[in-house]
Amino acid sequence: MRTLIVYATRYGCARKAAEKLCELFGADAALVDLARDRDPDPGPFDAVIVGGSIQAGRVQRTVRAYCGKRAAELGGKRLGLYLCCMYEGDVAHKQLADAFPEALRDRATACGLFGGELDFEKVGFAARLVVRKVAGVTESVFKFDAGAVEAFAEKMKG
Repeated sequence: MRTLIVYATRYGCARKAAEKLCELFGADAALVDLARDRDPDPGPFDAVIVGGSIQAGRVQRTVRAYCGKRAAELGGKRLGLYLCCMYEGDVAHKQLADAFPEALRDRATACGLFGGELDFEKVGFAARLVVRKVAGVTESVFKFDAGAVEAFAEKMKG
């Protein structure tokens, strides 16, 4: 199954997930960073996986734009949607619901929440201040869930 994996990331967690997915899908997978190619063609692929991460409560603009522009084509593919975020439970599910259009979520073979990472070494001073004030986080947090990525891949391969 030829699989296109497109993602956007700010500090690297969504890229980590995309790279893990690419490894799990093997030679038939193509990996595209939406920062480098904002409109990859899903046409030649059997499956498409779209992922991003949450900053300031929203998924990246490039992810929203890609899903909006390619909604009809994505709806006709085996589709996976994933999100990296720091929250769990209902809050994480709400962020996933807000990140992707309902029509795509309803059509998706798999929707995944892969945890998140906040590495204070990678974020700037201003971002650290905002995170401390808004989220109350004072040190780096690493909650990336590789097991969730593997389960998502298995469901996509179905």
